[in-house]
Amino acid sequence: MTTTETPDTLSRILDYSSRADPYPLYAELRETPVARQEDGNYVVSTYREITDLLHNPHLSSDVRNLSHPLEAAEGQTTPAFINLDPPEHDRLRRMAMRHFGPPHTPGLVTGMEGDLTATVGALIDGFAGKEQIDIVDDFAYPFPVAVICHLLGVPREDEPRFHVWVDAIVNSIDYNPRIDPKEKLENGVQARKDLQQYLGGLLEQRHGRPGDDLLTRLANDDGPDGRMTDDEIVATAHLLLIAGHETTVNLITNGMLTLLRHPQVLGRLRDDPGLVVPLVEELLRYEPPVHIIPWRAAYSDITVADTVIPKGSRIILMLASGSRDPKRFHDPDRFDPDRRDIQHLGFGSGIHLCFGGPLARRETQIALTELVRRLDRPRLVADPPPYRRSPVLRGPIHLHVEQG
Repeated sequence: MTTTETPDTLSRILDYSSRADPYPLYAELRETPVARQEDGNYVVSTYREITDLLHNPHLSSDVRNLSHPLEAAEGQTTPAFINLDPPEHDRLRRMAMRHFGPPHTPGLVTGMEGDLTATVGALIDGFAGKEQIDIVDDFAYPFPVAVICHLLGVPREDEPRFHVWVDAIVNSIDYNPRIDPKEKLENGVQARKDLQQYLGGLLEQRHGRPGDDLLTRLANDDGPDGRMTDDEIVATAHLLLIAGHETTVNLITNGMLTLLRHPQVLGRLRDDPGLVVPLVEELLRYEPPVHIIPWRAAYSDITVADTVIPKGSRIILMLASGSRDPKRFHDPDRFDPDRRDIQHLGFGSGIHLCFGGPLARRETQIALTELVRRLDRPRLVADPPPYRRSPVLRGPIHLHVEQG
């Protein structure tokens, strides 16, 4: 397992023409588990090596530990905890989790079941009389947006404003100065500033006032770790607003697309709603919402698969490739909801394991169960559907379905 130059494979993966099916290219990439690129970056594509790195304390999530500045990180003033290392990461994540899940708020997700089901039902009611629907625009986008707005305390009517900013931020995540126009980066930087200013304005209104939303709780909470600064709260809200719906949109849409491509499984789910729990786990392996962690930094020299990655190097983790690694999963390119060993990388792993994973799971379980139950003989209008530009957060930008 020696290091080789494979820029062509990665470039083809990042190229939009491969968005509909990058998996054959992932297989090609896995032939060299750790591949040094011409620009000095390292691409890691196999399950064992990715997992080992995600649990390696010498791997940093802080952009300041890269030897060369990362342009895509411009405009990030106070980092969110996802872009920090212990102990700061642990402190901020712990403070946010006090209001988002166990052990302090263990009933958060289960307590939302009724609202989640009602929201899904109302959206599907809106399909009445339509021969063709867009699973993205009509369902998979408005559902998690409504949920995260409610949780954070962001007015739902402000969605058209922050939608534009979120799109620009997501589009700039994979900015490559060699091939992308500078405008892509500049739009992302400005959008971060606009979103931070917007969230800061909402936060100012919450100090000293009662409320159950996350912004209000963080603004007024004095827990064992003290209180977050306003900048830290804005950074946390910024992260949760984007991650709280972008990934779930992809998971629901990829899930419906996969079911429509596997009508026997769709029929099984209609007859047995309990199948949805293992089915969503298999979806997180087979068609995950996040394909790539575009950068991590080596704190010190790290040896991975007999390859020494020098201190300060940028490491790119190909999560979706790892979850299709035949050395870890039997027949990995087959969608199998009966698969029993599904330790996927769909939500990452290690200390940065997805903060909102339990909520995203439950949203997707309810969404797919109700879509399958209530849609009348659904069928794809186009396969493959059109995809988003991003190779990092990969999913259809539209999924047109006919019914009846």
